Amino acid sequence: MIKSREEKYSTMMDSKVLHTPEGVRDIYSDELQKKIALQNTLMKTFRCFGFQRIATPVFEFFDVFSKEIGTTRSNELYKFFDKEGNTLALRPDFTPSIARCAAKYYMEEELPLHFSYCGNTFVNTSDLQGKLKEGTETGIELIGGDKSDEARVISDAEVLHMAVCALKAAGLKDFQISIGNVEFLKGLCQEAGLSDELEEAVRRQISNKNYFGVEELILEAGIAKDKAEGFLKLTELFGDESCLAEAEKIVSNKQSKQALKHLSKVNALLSEMGDSDHISYDLGMVNKYNYYTGIIFRAYTYGVGDAILKGGRYDSLLSYFGKDAAAIGFVIPVDELMSAMVSQKLLSGKKREIDHLVYDSAMAKDALKLADVLRSRGDNMMCSPYSKGKDIAEYVAYGNRNLIRKLYHLTSDGKILVYDLSDDSPDGLPVDNLELTDLIK
Repeated sequence: MIKSREEKYSTMMDSKVLHTPEGVRDIYSDELQKKIALQNTLMKTFRCFGFQRIATPVFEFFDVFSKEIGTTRSNELYKFFDKEGNTLALRPDFTPSIARCAAKYYMEEELPLHFSYCGNTFVNTSDLQGKLKEGTETGIELIGGDKSDEARVISDAEVLHMAVCALKAAGLKDFQISIGNVEFLKGLCQEAGLSDELEEAVRRQISNKNYFGVEELILEAGIAKDKAEGFLKLTELFGDESCLAEAEKIVSNKQSKQALKHLSKVNALLSEMGDSDHISYDLGMVNKYNYYTGIIFRAYTYGVGDAILKGGRYDSLLSYFGKDAAAIGFVIPVDELMSAMVSQKLLSGKKREIDHLVYDSAMAKDALKLADVLRSRGDNMMCSPYSKGKDIAEYVAYGNRNLIRKLYHLTSDGKILVYDLSDDSPDGLPVDNLELTDLIK
């Protein structure tokens, strides 16, 4: 039978309304429970370091994420208009939003601001197949304070130590935080006299880890051999702190040398704090965000290809919003961290935290009182009247599907049968037979 156009349209719409657009998905049940628990663990760690929660809007004026700031490219933003015709954008990145907020509410504050956050970001990119366009991020920003080189070394080391502690608190054991410094590459580019266009092309090739492409660009540009050596050896400048000494031998410009000196001082502090096993260095590291001004870093572990933590120093970003302040922070993409922990079997199994009270309809008044009594002692209690045609085994099975801890059945004669579902019992027998009058005084 040939379907009419109206029937085809109806079928198509039925299919569309049951599915989500590309790049987003539903999260529910056990997975959501684990995700919330992981977020809470990370936020608790941030609180231990004195960072206070901040919440910024899901969308901002487009200018907050503009090209001048060096954040996400315009064609990767979700943009729309308000009724006044202003261009708005869903946030792709928390840092510019928090910088804007800090400038608005703390313009005169000179002492450090400690912010933590958790929420969703949105990037409309199709560069990687299967990459979600909506992701959950949690992280911190340390804004303001002393601008001296010594103060920057100390705050960089503190934030990196905090990153190590956060990943350990989440349950990870095997991970590495790779550290670079954007000033090292900038020094090489200035020393070689690269134009802005060629510098951007070199950065792009380095970002893609295409060091043959870097070599080709440098040689074609006719850069003198002594000035090109640093670029050509970028593939070798990674590993433990010994690579900092190796880099020192092949650069002569002040900017790159200062970047290496800064990293050495940070490394010394991290060693004192016992973090060396989780720290490595990569002097060829670049970041897609151009607002970074100094140290940058990413954390990796096995079981997932993307970074599970990334951050750096951005001392010029707040000046765009009118506040002159040093700043450093990091973000943890919660979804990537969860994927790694699932792969490493580090997330705990199903956690049952809710009880279910089922009652005969004639006992509704007593059931609601009983539920309040049980809640007052700390239980999480869901209530529902006993459906005709159902037997208790079906409620037990329902409880196992929905992570119910205990099933309470209040019968019409005032008996309370309690079923323990913590062992995924498919039917089973009640473990307790209580009297309603014993619980409701």
